[in-house]
Amino acid sequence: MHTSYLQLLTFKKNIKCYFLIAIFLLCTNLNQLFAQKATALLKEKIERIISTKNMRVGVSILANNGQDSISINAEEHYPLQSVFKLHIALAVLAEIDKGKLSLNRKIKVTERELLPDFWSPLRDEHPKGGDFTIKKLIQYSVSQSDNVACDVLIRLLGSPKTIEDYFKNNHIINNFEINYTEEEMQSKWENMFQNWTTPHAASELLMKFYTNGNNLLSQQSYDFIWKTLRDTNTGEDRLKGALPKGTVVAHKTGYSGKNTEGITAAFNDIGIVFLPNGKYFIISVFVTDSKESNDTNAEMISAISKATWDFYLEK
Repeated sequence: MHTSYLQLLTFKKNIKCYFLIAIFLLCTNLNQLFAQKATALLKEKIERIISTKNMRVGVSILANNGQDSISINAEEHYPLQSVFKLHIALAVLAEIDKGKLSLNRKIKVTERELLPDFWSPLRDEHPKGGDFTIKKLIQYSVSQSDNVACDVLIRLLGSPKTIEDYFKNNHIINNFEINYTEEEMQSKWENMFQNWTTPHAASELLMKFYTNGNNLLSQQSYDFIWKTLRDTNTGEDRLKGALPKGTVVAHKTGYSGKNTEGITAAFNDIGIVFLPNGKYFIISVFVTDSKESNDTNAEMISAISKATWDFYLEK
C-alpha cells in the first residue's frame, strides 16, 4: 500500500513536469511563430520599397542577436566596390594581432602612388606623399574610402588573394572573392564584377567581427575598427539617410559610378545600426544594374534602413 502511494505521487509529479515542459515548448513555438510572422511583414514592406525601382537589389538583415534573419536575393553575387576596404582593414588587423605589423608602423607613400584619377583625400592633403602610420592608412581607406591608402594596404599584405585567403582559410566567410586592387578594378569596368560578395556573407562578416567570436580581434583592434566604421563619412544619405539625427551607424559604402549607358553597377552600404534601446541590427544592401539616379539609389537604401529601424524599435 505504501509503495503504491509513493508510485502515485511520483506519477503525479511526472505528469506535472511533463505538463510544464509541454507548456514551455508551446509558448516557445508560439513566440517563434509570432516572430517569423512579424519579420515576414517587414520583409514584405522592404520588397514593396524595392519593387518600384529599376535595379537589382540584395538585402540581408540580422537582428535579435542573430535569431532574426531577413534575406532578399541575399545569396546572389554583387560587386563589392569599396566595401572590400573593410575586408582589407580586417586582414591587416589580423597581422597586427599576430605581432607581424603595428598600427604605429610608418609606411612610405610615394608621389608615384598618388594616382591622379583616384578618389583620394590622402593625395589631396599630401600631394607629395609622405610617411603614414598603418593606423592612418586604415582610417583614410575605411572612413574616407581612400583608394590610394587602400592599394598601399593591399601591397603591404601581398595581393588581393592574400586578403581573400585570410577569411577563407580561417573559415570566417566563404561566399566572396577579391581578385583586383582599386587600380586594377578601375582600369576596366568588367573587373569590378570579379570583386564580389553575397549580401548574406557581408552581414555574416559584420556579425562575426562585432560579436568577436573566437576572439577574431584583440581588444585594441576591435575598438579601433569599430570606431573607424562609426567615423565613416561617405554615403551619409544611405543607411543613415532617413534615421533620426545622431543615430550611431558603423558602416562601409561602395560605389562604381555610371557607365556610358548610365547604368550603376554598384551602390552599396553595409553596417550596424544602433537603436536607442541599446540593441542593434546588422544590414547589408547591395544595388547593381541600376538605371535610377544616385539620389533614388540612396533613398531606396535609406527607406529600407528606416523601415527596419521602425520595426525593431517598436518590437
